[in-house]
Amino acid sequence: MGSPVRVLAEATPVTRDRYVDLLRVASLAAVVLGHWLMAAVTPDGVGNLLAVVPALQPLTWLLQVMPVFFFVGGFAHALSYRSLLRKRPEGSTDSVYAAFLRARLQRLLRPTMVFVLVWGAAALLIQLLGGGGGLTGVTLRLVTQPLWFIGIYLAMVAFTPPLLRLHERYGWGAFAGLAGAAAAVDVLRFAAGVPYVEFLNFAFVWLAVHQLGFLRADGRLGVGPGLSALRRPALLAGGGLVAAVALVAFGPYPLSMVGMPGEKVSNMAPPTLALLCHGLWLVGAVELLRAPAARLLARPRAWRTVVAANGVAMTAFLWHLTAMLGVYGAMLALDVPLPEPATAAWWAQTPLRLAVAAALTAVLVAAFRTFERPAPTAVLQGHGPLAALGAALTLLGVLGLSMVGFAGLLEGRTALLIAIPVTAPAAVAMTLCGWLLVERAGRGRGVR
Repeated sequence: MGSPVRVLAEATPVTRDRYVDLLRVASLAAVVLGHWLMAAVTPDGVGNLLAVVPALQPLTWLLQVMPVFFFVGGFAHALSYRSLLRKRPEGSTDSVYAAFLRARLQRLLRPTMVFVLVWGAAALLIQLLGGGGGLTGVTLRLVTQPLWFIGIYLAMVAFTPPLLRLHERYGWGAFAGLAGAAAAVDVLRFAAGVPYVEFLNFAFVWLAVHQLGFLRADGRLGVGPGLSALRRPALLAGGGLVAAVALVAFGPYPLSMVGMPGEKVSNMAPPTLALLCHGLWLVGAVELLRAPAARLLARPRAWRTVVAANGVAMTAFLWHLTAMLGVYGAMLALDVPLPEPATAAWWAQTPLRLAVAAALTAVLVAAFRTFERPAPTAVLQGHGPLAALGAALTLLGVLGLSMVGFAGLLEGRTALLIAIPVTAPAAVAMTLCGWLLVERAGRGRGVR
């Protein structure tokens, strides 16, 4: 009997789009590598390499690949929800929505809950013992920052049913409506100076990218053999790249596609029209690579690698900053010299730091990977409103935690979440309550 990965790989249906699985793994791996490379840690604190060497900021046009992950999410969500609709019992789609939320969020939220609880307990213990200063305090603040991605992804799952209906009715028009709304927000923000309107683009920009996944699921991004299949992805890539370059060159948008310390405007937080155009060119580019990638993934060894990586991708993403900061902490504890960022000595040390961070991430994955395995799927029963409430609470909780971090637990440190102060304990409570509601609603327990 073969290994579980081999068995799963060999059982893959011929109809499965293996390229989507590759894109999921590759996009998360690029984010992890980008975080490891950008960290500029010195004995005085943690900085950003892109701020030290601004000439490296164009690299973010390659390493900022979160739009690809959300694009892939749209594709997967469309297929999953339609599959559940085909299997639903007679009656309303209320139970389908609850089952859909639970099915799509299980592999996301179970490892996330473990991460939150482990770090929350560690942070409380550290601060009760009088720690929390220096790099330790920075770590307690930074390790939760990637949770913003979990929050955005939660919103995408929650809004999939209504947005999929819009897509089925209007097609490209639904995407154009979201993109137009993102552009209007930036006009109101930069030209009219309307306060707080920019935060709407957390929804409009990322949901527009997500909508491209629906288009791919229906074969509207170019399918079939020949050059004609490449025309639409090429137009998407070329048009998106030209628009992004023009917006950065002549508009109020910074060059970096990730947030930079001290900048008045960020393309990421909140997202801008420039980031949306960046997402368009990335989606077009990866679609142009679909055919050669499919040939590669037809090889058993390559496909087994993707299957294995997909089984631990979310766990690795959650813990990669822990590993990186752990490497720097060990170096400081052992009095290993930390060269000034971007110097020759710093670059010479980089491969070793990356290798050790990768090894430590592998150890953490081995410890926590079991929580990423999906539980058995429940029957199609459930309570839609309860599931929606759970998703909303979890969304607010993880976004709040990504902003406030675990530093200052005992001092009641707060951060503003939609103009409301939130503490780490409150964010953890919302996250746990929301997750439990999604689980309960999706199982249908206590629902007639």
